[in-house]
Amino acid sequence: MFDSTDAHLLGSSHSAMNCKTKSLCLVIAYLIFLFCAGCAQKEQAVDLYVDAVMLKEFDENELAVERLNSAIQLDKKFPLAYSLLGEIYQEMKEHEKSAAAYETATELNPWSFEDHFNLGRAYQVMKKFAKAVKAFVKACEIQPDHLEAHVNAAKSYYEIKDYSNALVYSEKAEKIDPNVGEIQKLLGDIYESKKDYDQAIRSYKRALETKSNDPEVMTSLAIAYLRTGRNEPAKELLTSVIQIQPDNGSVRQYLGYCYLRLGDVSKSIENYNKATEINDRDWEAYRGLGVAYMLRALDDNNKMLKAKAVYQWRLSLEIKPDQPRRDRLLKLIEKYSK
Repeated sequence: MFDSTDAHLLGSSHSAMNCKTKSLCLVIAYLIFLFCAGCAQKEQAVDLYVDAVMLKEFDENELAVERLNSAIQLDKKFPLAYSLLGEIYQEMKEHEKSAAAYETATELNPWSFEDHFNLGRAYQVMKKFAKAVKAFVKACEIQPDHLEAHVNAAKSYYEIKDYSNALVYSEKAEKIDPNVGEIQKLLGDIYESKKDYDQAIRSYKRALETKSNDPEVMTSLAIAYLRTGRNEPAKELLTSVIQIQPDNGSVRQYLGYCYLRLGDVSKSIENYNKATEINDRDWEAYRGLGVAYMLRALDDNNKMLKAKAVYQWRLSLEIKPDQPRRDRLLKLIEKYSK
């Protein structure tokens, strides 16, 4: 089936044929059926599929896609061709086309774990999480002990704010392997979203047992501590994160808030200022900085600091006009602008 333009590919590496053994085995049953049925058109489709497998191995993805599309024209019910097409499109980052190919593959072969799983991944990349959920849940039904399928189902449910089902699949993943830090982190995020902060803290702590000094987990644990009024341990964690990531503006902002709650206004101002230097669009940092300046202004009866506080609040509203508690901030601006 190869033409002269493809001949050099075969000659370049004899060992490449061995790499195809697994892929070619997938079509053996299909070939037997075709030969028994005597369908020459479908046989040609299989030949084109085999060509595409070879071309993909040589990174000739565009040619492989051409072969596969030709194969599908000859046999529109050829699931392996759609599956390989989905894989190649995924490598080419053409995720819409990848998802479409995998959708057809799953329709033709509803019990293919790999096709459902890869379909879920394609939808995840496109942030179509509701569709990703459907694909991953089916993958979990086909392989109930597959860790990654359960983790991705949980993540997708989390993204659509279905925290109950996110928790179900996270707990199933935890039973498959309780020692995976990623699962504990995800459980913590779910519990945090459900406002079950004590459970979130327990999960984040377990995550740190396997992912020690992970800045993301440390930050999440610190935020959970702040939610429950445990300011000192939150400060320690956030300070440790800053030592690892000194230019993490979000952590600087949380640290500013933490110091505010601890009554250390100077440290609060220092960290809020640093947060705005790192990200001059951080409306929360400007808002917090305004609060810190106003507290200092009221303590010192300093009109200049009051004006400075109002200026920070105005900047915050300019960046995000529809921010939470906007009316309260406007009242503060009006009150202290007189």
